[in-house]
Formats: sequence, structure tokens, C-alpha cells
Amino acid sequence: MSWRKTKAGESPNAMSSSIESDATLGEILKNFRQSAQAWSEAEYNRPRRVEPVTVHGTWRMAAVWALGCVLAAGSLSGGLYEHHHLQQVARQQTEARAARERQLAAQERTRKADENLLANVDTDVSRSVPAALEPLAQLMEGDEGQ
Repeated sequence: MSWRKTKAGESPNAMSSSIESDATLGEILKNFRQSAQAWSEAEYNRPRRVEPVTVHGTWRMAAVWALGCVLAAGSLSGGLYEHHHLQQVARQQTEARAARERQLAAQERTRKADENLLANVDTDVSRSVPAALEPLAQLMEGDEGQ
């Protein structure tokens, strides 16, 4: 096929040069096609070295942040629990101390009451004459001295 259209009235010589140039162009295109196919076939069949691809995606960063948050939350909650526990222990110790002081005060009142009762019993027992007969005893004491 000719790239140039032939005009009516051209010489047959011009037509033969056109056919020759078409044949040459066809040969060039055929060689180019074969070269491109050979190159493509060689690239397709050549051995390739597969390099391992390390994927450092966002999931790793998200996992690091999540674990960091869990660690921070655990530390914070552990500290808060420890503080609450120490407050509970201090409150229990204060309540135990107050109960012990109330018990000691009650024991002291009981001891004083017992001492007063024993003092009353002692005075009642140490009298030589019962209280009802005391005026009579006083009369008798007055008679002895005379």
C-alpha cells in the first residue's frame, strides 16, 4: 500500500519507486514488531528476584498506641486503687482507735464505779454498830466515860 496517492498521469517509474518504498517500510515495521516481541518475550521469561516486602502499615502504629493506652490506663487505675485502699485502711485504723478509746473509757468508768461500791461496802462493814443502832451506841459511849 502506498502512502502517497498516485495521480493520473504519473510515470510507471514513479509507481515502482512507491512500491519499493512500501516494501521497505513494510520490512522496517516487520523488523520493529519482531524486535518488540522478542524484547517482551525476554523480559517476561527472565528470572526475577523477589524481595520480601515488609509492610509497616498503620495497623502497627495503631497497635502500639492501643497498647500504650492500655498500659497508661492500667497504671492509672492501679494507682487510684492503691490510693483508695490506703484511705480505707486509714479509716479502719481510725475507727479501731476510737473504739479502743471508748472501750478504755468504759472500763475506767466501770473501775471507778466498782471502787465507789467497794468504798461504800468497806464503810458499811467497818462500822462496829449498824446505822440503825448508832444512836444507842453513842449513848453507851457517853456512859462509859462518866
